[in-house]
This record gives sequence, structure tokens and C-alpha cells, in this order.
Amino acid sequence: MNVFHYPQNDINTDLLFPGKYTYTCSTGPEIKEHLLEDLDASFAGAVQPGDIIIAGENFGCGSSREHPSLGLKHIGLKAVIASSFARIFYRSAVNQGLLLVQSPEAVEYYTKGDIVTVDPAAGEVRVGDRVFTFPSLPDEMLEILKDGGLLNHIKKQYVQGDEA
Repeated sequence: MNVFHYPQNDINTDLLFPGKYTYTCSTGPEIKEHLLEDLDASFAGAVQPGDIIIAGENFGCGSSREHPSLGLKHIGLKAVIASSFARIFYRSAVNQGLLLVQSPEAVEYYTKGDIVTVDPAAGEVRVGDRVFTFPSLPDEMLEILKDGGLLNHIKKQYVQGDEA
């Protein structure tokens, strides 16, 4: 598991996925090759399922395009841990089933090489030898994440409702 550390604040959606590709890339595989290319050119080639991003304040500010959250979910990113998130990106990430954890203390404590784990049900982030808590996610949000996003969650509810 890799941890990609971007301690700067205000990493906007254009840094996560350049807007110039908005109308030419629409699927996860197409988006993947351009993820973070203007922030970290090595990211798309190095990221693996289960990896984590640690970042500063206001992560995901900027436009409301879904490409950044869709792409990060598609690659199997375990979580983004940041000091804070832009509201519109947070909502988009939930819709895609991407776990976002707000923990400024964990971000500040992180040092390159630390092992990082996240337990959303318990509301815990472990960074190296320390555990940081955050409000545990509501059951409904845990279900959305488990189902792989809001659309899958709604489809699951609808199908189960038809079978009843």
C-alpha cells in the first residue's frame, strides 16, 4: 500500500484531473491516465488499489466535475485523508463511493514511510504508531461506500424492494 502525500492546501479539481480532458475522457480507464498529472506526473503510473492520499486543507476545491472522484474511485483508492474538503467534492466522492476522512491531526502527524490504515466504521485512522479518531460514518453512508456509490446503492434498494 502506497501513501501519496500532498501537504499543500487548495488542491483543486483541475489538479486532480485537468479540465482540458473533460469532454474527451469519460470512463474510469480514460480518466486514470490523467489523474493528478499537473500535480504529480508519476501518480497515474504508480497508484494501486488500496492506496491512500494524504493532503492539506480544502482538497477538491474548484469545479463540480465528477471526473476527479470517479477516477480516484475507479483506481481503487482506499481513502483520501485531508485536513478539510471542499463541500462539492465531498458530495461527489460520496456519490462515487470514495471514502474521504477529515483529520487535520493525522495529516500533520504523517511522515513519509508511515503505515496508514483507515477504519471508517470505527472512525479511526492509524498513522504509524498513533491512532486518530473522527466521527464514525453513519450506517447509511457506510452502506453507500460498501455498495460502491450512491447509484449502486439506490439500484440495490430498488431491486430488493421489487423482490419483497
